[in-house]
Amino acid sequence: MVKNLKQEDCIELLRENYIGRLGYVIGKNPFVVPITYYYHEGEGNGIISYSLGGHKIDAMRNNSCISLQVDEIKSASHWKSVLVHGEFEELKQIDAKNLLRQFSRGVKNIINRSTDENVQFIHEFSSKLQSKGSAPIVYRINILEITGKRREG
Repeated sequence: MVKNLKQEDCIELLRENYIGRLGYVIGKNPFVVPITYYYHEGEGNGIISYSLGGHKIDAMRNNSCISLQVDEIKSASHWKSVLVHGEFEELKQIDAKNLLRQFSRGVKNIINRSTDENVQFIHEFSSKLQSKGSAPIVYRINILEITGKRREG
C-alpha cells in the first residue's frame, strides 16, 4: 500500500541522499536529468547543486519553476520517493563559493556515512569543471513544496 511520507521523513530522505533527478521545462517539453545535490539547512534552506553552462542552465534561467525527485528503492514493493517543487536561483561570487564548499563537504560526509566509496570523484569532477575554462554555475532550488510517498510490503 502506498502512503504519504510525513514532512520530517521527506526532509530526512533529502538530507541522507545526494543523487536526484532534476525536472525543468523548455518551451512545452519537460526534461529530467540526474544531478548531484546537497540539501542545505539553516538560513536559506534549499537544494544546492552546480553545473557548467548549457541546455539545463539556459532552461532554468528562462523558466525558474523546477522540481527534484529523490528516491530510495529497495524493491518494487519497498521504496520511498520525495518530490520537491521549487524555484531556480543562480548564485554569484562569495555566496556561490561558500555554498559550493558546503556542497562538497556535505556530499562527502553523506558518502562516508553510507558506503566505503572513495569520495575522490568530487575533487576530480571539480577539477574537470575548472580545466574547461569555465567556472561552475552554482545554483539553489528554493523549496516551495515537498511531498513524499512510501510503499512497504
